[in-house]
Amino acid sequence: MNNRRDFLRNMTLLTAGSLLVGNTKSAQAANYTTTQATAATKELGLQIYSLQRELYDDIPRRMRELKEMGYINLELSGYDKGKIGNVAMMEFKQMAGDAGLKIVSSHVNPTIEGLSGMEMFFPHYTKEMLPQVKEFWKATAADHVKLGCKYLIQPMMPSIETYDDASIVCEFLNEAGKIGKEAGLKFGYHNHNFEFKRVVKPEDANRRAMPWEVKGDQIMDLFLANTDPSFVNFELDVYWTVRGGNDPLEYMIKYPKRIMALHIKDTAVLGQSGLLNFENIFNQMYANGIQDYFVELEGMPDKRAQFEGVKDCAEYLQKAPFVK
Repeated sequence: MNNRRDFLRNMTLLTAGSLLVGNTKSAQAANYTTTQATAATKELGLQIYSLQRELYDDIPRRMRELKEMGYINLELSGYDKGKIGNVAMMEFKQMAGDAGLKIVSSHVNPTIEGLSGMEMFFPHYTKEMLPQVKEFWKATAADHVKLGCKYLIQPMMPSIETYDDASIVCEFLNEAGKIGKEAGLKFGYHNHNFEFKRVVKPEDANRRAMPWEVKGDQIMDLFLANTDPSFVNFELDVYWTVRGGNDPLEYMIKYPKRIMALHIKDTAVLGQSGLLNFENIFNQMYANGIQDYFVELEGMPDKRAQFEGVKDCAEYLQKAPFVK
């Protein structure tokens, strides 16, 4: 697709009504009415990365505020060697529990000794690294069992430029998934937009051709095809899927058994951009039997506090009639 406008126009599954969202906000607001009793039954999930450092100025108070907004389930970010954001993990769990919140999921990237700079965040996996990474996941899985997690999720893509790179990453994910399963955890992978980059097929890598003649495959599709569903499933980030030029509904329909949870995200506060049709997304989520989703807010363009944006997201979901 040549540009974002063409993509949005042609993304029929997702945007049958999406482009109308920005023009019908007043009508939507009129329809988003519900009783407090109904809203109170909704179990909203939140990725705590949404809160940045604001969470840590007073964790017990902030946790209570989240519960008052309607959040019930938490997905962690910032785990490192038994700590969550420099707080001992069991102390963190106690504070969440005291507020009536449940830790359900956690985002963790394996750390590899000897890397520095950007390579720490986007490592180029080699087979020699696998033993070290397996030991990392064993210790990490044991800690997350103590936390009572249901999901353990790798949230970032290592460096992938070729089919061989993708194959090695899939091998690493399969091994992590085996370790997670042995510990009683569901292991998954969370996408950004990077996974929708295409890599050239091996037989085309050295073929003389014009760029538009060599299509390649999307990395996300290679992940789905080359990881073992017994060990590896996916947390689909609906916003980053759109930003990667794809329709999240198509993935949910095509892979109903592989997508185990969702990241519900918008450009900022949910429902304000008109980019995503959340009603269609939630309807398909329920049709697939997906039980867990987590709001993620990566930034507030109006410079308001992250907690204010997270509260606005909760209010949107509480009022939305399509959210059960």
